[in-house]
Amino acid sequence: MTDALWPGGPVFKKSEDAFRIGTDAVLLAAFAGDGQARRVCDLGCGSGVLAILLAYSRNDVRVDGIELLPASAATARENVCLNGLGEQIDIMNRDLREHRDFLTAGAYDLVVANPPYYVTGSGQSSRDAATAAARAEHACTLHDVCAAAAFLTRWGGHFALVHKPERLADVITTLRQTGFEPKRLRFVHYKAVAAPNLFLIDSRRGGKPSLVIEPPLILTDENGYDTDEIKKIYHRDARGDL
Repeated sequence: MTDALWPGGPVFKKSEDAFRIGTDAVLLAAFAGDGQARRVCDLGCGSGVLAILLAYSRNDVRVDGIELLPASAATARENVCLNGLGEQIDIMNRDLREHRDFLTAGAYDLVVANPPYYVTGSGQSSRDAATAAARAEHACTLHDVCAAAAFLTRWGGHFALVHKPERLADVITTLRQTGFEPKRLRFVHYKAVAAPNLFLIDSRRGGKPSLVIEPPLILTDENGYDTDEIKKIYHRDARGDL
């Protein structure tokens, strides 16, 4: 069984062993995919959603996905094959903390990550290994992810990630500690009247201080329907249907 993100668009295998397709990855792909990067690395790629979305509409992009869990990496490879992107995407079942052993310094124009949001010991953990690894910093910390990105991103290249607002100070501090300068920040709100539940941040390796706060990304209107921007991102019609 497979799920299509939109009619005629990328498809993904339904699997209980891999983390489900999330809004986070879709929004990050739209935020980070500016059409300039040719070499991309997805740190902790899970089932390959973000890597596939970044490569799907551009045949000049090459993406390396790094995933620690064998089951998730296997699902990512299946998803890559399902979408005919085997020539563009390489999924590696490796530990991103060992990046120096199998990847080249400064090889990427863009590094992306949808990292675990919660510090180990905070919040409720899941018994499922893939879900637990995606939610909490059991296998790697925010600093591990940013340090790997700093090694892999070329000078002047970009690192984009999605995270929770309560970790914003941690994210900005860690980015600067590892040689990145935040350049764009966008908060994601379920509704305009609600507090943000996510943020998207783009930083530049070796960049000068200058942070632009972009207009908020609102998911639904006052009636609970998709906003025009979400319809555009998900290729939905005027009724909000797939």
